Amino acid sequence: MTTVTANLTPVELRRKIRSGEFSLPTSGLCPGYTQANLVILPKSLAYDFLLFTQRNPRPCPVLEVSDAGSRSLNVFAKDVDLANDFPKYRIYKNGEVTDEVTSVQNYWQEDFVSFLIGCSFSFESELISAGIEVRNITENVNVPMFNTNIPLQSAGIFHGNMVVSMRPIPEAQVPTAVQVTASMPKVHGAPIQIGDPQAIGISDVNQPDYGDSVTIKPGEVPVFWPCGVTPQNVIMQTKPPLVITHAPGHMLVTDVINTTLKY
Repeated sequence: MTTVTANLTPVELRRKIRSGEFSLPTSGLCPGYTQANLVILPKSLAYDFLLFTQRNPRPCPVLEVSDAGSRSLNVFAKDVDLANDFPKYRIYKNGEVTDEVTSVQNYWQEDFVSFLIGCSFSFESELISAGIEVRNITENVNVPMFNTNIPLQSAGIFHGNMVVSMRPIPEAQVPTAVQVTASMPKVHGAPIQIGDPQAIGISDVNQPDYGDSVTIKPGEVPVFWPCGVTPQNVIMQTKPPLVITHAPGHMLVTDVINTTLKY
């Protein structure tokens, strides 16, 4: 965490991001406040994508959907610009990343619909409060994320496999980690896998597909949670003409307190 972002409120942080003063991952920032993933796509694809999220709520828990063409929100933040308030965005054209930018206002279309999707960064402060170290915060890196062999339910053009995030947890604390995160289903809930990464198609837990590697100490178990980067893997598989997402780890920090999302 830098001095630029230390002790900022969510509104202050979003304004720093909007002005271009901050463009780093948001894990550990504004502890206690909900963070969100992003998918922006044309209205013609919005129903199919909404149906996809409803059929796959663990990796894609929808927090809010914008009005068509709107860059604002009604519930999760008031002083917000969806085209500028994520530290980094990815532009996907026909399933390929064509650009990574700090603003998408030049890409904006009047038919865009924005989906805010729950993020596991939201439960990290709850883990810390329960006495569990969150290694990616301790090591000041992005959380490791992995493609898996876990199939998702298709909807319209959208299909693919789940992406997971990983945090090493001391074996004795795994039950607590499960209990803490299970109480927050709107931000992915309980783990999808505990240990044995090969069982979900991960060949090397030290080589993430997104984010950064973290230290796994003796006596610790790699624990995997459904991840809001899942839509990006789906977009690469289904190849729609144009979709905008957040860059992995670069979330919107909202005004909503995490504890209000429990159960």
